[in-house]
Amino acid sequence: MIRPPAAKVVRSAATIGEQLGAWRRLQGLTAQQVAERAGVGRATITKIEAGDLGVGFGAVLAVARALDVLDRIVTATDPYETDLGRARADQILPKRVRS
Repeated sequence: MIRPPAAKVVRSAATIGEQLGAWRRLQGLTAQQVAERAGVGRATITKIEAGDLGVGFGAVLAVARALDVLDRIVTATDPYETDLGRARADQILPKRVRS
């Protein structure tokens, strides 16, 4: 049985969609222009900006790339950019990889 998404997930999707829309507008781009650059349909842009959870992850990342914010997303999710990640890296990761 599939559970409905948590309220925080729904709110976060809406916020991310709003922020991607703000990035688009700040750059003076239309939804159609971003859609063409990202290789998705204009309707997909509308869905992403509305926080639609049914949009594929790849489409969201393609739009982020088209808006030149993909690197920010990658950095934001990098565990080694946090104090905890740096502190635990030596404890969790193997010292060497065997061939």
